[in-house]
Amino acid sequence: MAQNYLTMPGVTEKKKIKINYPLIFLLLPGLMVFLLFTIYPIVKLLIMSFFDWQLGLEQKSVFVGFKNYLQVITDPICRKAIANTFVYALVTVPSQIVLGLCVAVLIHSTKRGKITFRVLYYLPVITSWVIAALVFKYIFNNEGFLNYLLCDLLQLTENYIPWLDRPATGLFVAELLGIWKGIGWNMVVFLAALQGVPVELYEAASIDGSGKIKQFFYITLPSIKNTILFALVMLSIGAFNVFTSIQLMTGGHPAHQTEVALTWMYYKAFAARDFGYAAAFSYILAMIITLITMMLFKYFPNDHTRRIEKLT
Repeated sequence: MAQNYLTMPGVTEKKKIKINYPLIFLLLPGLMVFLLFTIYPIVKLLIMSFFDWQLGLEQKSVFVGFKNYLQVITDPICRKAIANTFVYALVTVPSQIVLGLCVAVLIHSTKRGKITFRVLYYLPVITSWVIAALVFKYIFNNEGFLNYLLCDLLQLTENYIPWLDRPATGLFVAELLGIWKGIGWNMVVFLAALQGVPVELYEAASIDGSGKIKQFFYITLPSIKNTILFALVMLSIGAFNVFTSIQLMTGGHPAHQTEVALTWMYYKAFAARDFGYAAAFSYILAMIITLITMMLFKYFPNDHTRRIEKLT
């Protein structure tokens, strides 16, 4: 006797798909904004990277293939800009994490004045990059406050030190500004993570005779490793996007020796009018950032727990 296919094992009746039109109507504006201001620029930039792109109507953009990418790879100034960006990241990212974590631990262990210290350390974060860069430029300028202090008041040197006119010191000033502005953000992130560490772990460690230093390395750090990884990734991305401080304080001078990735990209796009080069450089920079992020997720220690017995 033939069996009805609807009663056979593994066969179910197809459910009717109900379209929620009000929900689609609510999502449509956000989706349009996302497509217009995110997806479209990404696709447009990819197309531009394969052309000798011209903005004017008189000249036509010419397809050049991978010529722009080859120019980026072989450009010595571009390599210098990428190297400066790596140096900036290697200096600022660990410094912000270490200093931010130290401040967070101190504030977390303080019984009074926590809100005051949080506000004071977080003020640089909400300070405008433009204002902060101009203040640092005033301090480290040839005739700025620091040279006035060193030469005129303390008389430690006879001549003014050109802090912003030298490649090493100019980049150092930008790194100092980046560290100063980033400590408060890391403090807030690590404070939230420290509040989630179980107090029982510290009590058990204290009973076993472990001091504060051992508790920090064997309890605190393993417990907030996810937060450290989050801060490391976010700060690395932010370091490769440094622009305002370098642009306002040094402008890439002298002779483009203090250029970073975004300042050189900006120069090629809006000063040299080489939009194809800038588009290709942006994609290469995006690939570098993606590769660094993947390496951080792959090689960052993921052992988040340690046994209390190791403390004794």
